[in-house]
Amino acid sequence: MRAQIIGTGSYAPEKVLSNQDLEATIETSDEWIVARTGIRERHIAAKGEATSDLAVNAAQEALKNAGILPSEVDLIIVATSMPDMFFPSTACIVQNKLGASRAAAFDLSAACSGFVYALSVGEQYVRSGTFQRVLVIGAEVMSRLINWEDRRTCVLFGDGAGAVVLAPSESNRGVLSVHLHTDGALWDLICVPGGASAIPPSEKVLVEHLNTIKMKGSETFKIAVRNLENVALESLKANDMTISDIDWLVPHQANIRILNAVVSRLGLPQEKMIVNLEQYGNTSAASIPLAFDGGVHDGRIKRGDTLLFLAFGGGLTWGAAVLQY
Repeated sequence: MRAQIIGTGSYAPEKVLSNQDLEATIETSDEWIVARTGIRERHIAAKGEATSDLAVNAAQEALKNAGILPSEVDLIIVATSMPDMFFPSTACIVQNKLGASRAAAFDLSAACSGFVYALSVGEQYVRSGTFQRVLVIGAEVMSRLINWEDRRTCVLFGDGAGAVVLAPSESNRGVLSVHLHTDGALWDLICVPGGASAIPPSEKVLVEHLNTIKMKGSETFKIAVRNLENVALESLKANDMTISDIDWLVPHQANIRILNAVVSRLGLPQEKMIVNLEQYGNTSAASIPLAFDGGVHDGRIKRGDTLLFLAFGGGLTWGAAVLQY
């Protein structure tokens, strides 16, 4: 039995922060940001708007498109690096806000790879027959993990959410395979080092911005390109496919230079890649479902298309999923 995506949804906060807006607060320029990242603007959560709020909006759209009531959901998985609070999980809060009272719920943390990791868990529950309706959500309020004085990171990230509903497939469509990898030795390439048990909250944490994202950009770039290429080839080989069998690549929206390098190495035409970086920036675990839902709703992604999801993030973590939509 395969798990098929029967509904998609997404949500981005109303407020838009453009590159021109950033020019007024830090030493940067629209030209510099676009040339190095491909980003022109990003959405920022309003005061009082939490990760669960973004997740609920995306989930409601996905459930509506799937024709599923909240009361029919068996499991909710929320992939996030910025939960509402340490505990309870954001998924529990989402369950309550949705009114999905019979669903089990938990969070999953794998940084920007979170959605692919969560998809792998959700599809296993459906494949095993344990659950019939699984809601997988990627949701982030990355703007609250940013040092807005650090131009290396503050230009990159935005807030958003995306969701899919999984159900048993009545055909050959569905998730064909998922491939996950981790290298914990490289944890410090992308991290938020302070504010938890290793470096508890303190005045030092706040003064030194240890509770914000730290990145080693040049090292991360090289490893990301290599690992994304390798896991893409691994997933194609597992399904006896070549890159020409892929109708759409839906990658984590990290940096346009990374994405262009990966498709060049794979030999995939750029027009087969779903990219929304210009409008949303890097929304971490939300980026793949946000881009996927955009491709579905603008008519590019159609039922029966073969898709390749690619993700890379802190951990380091990376992964791929091949599915027939």
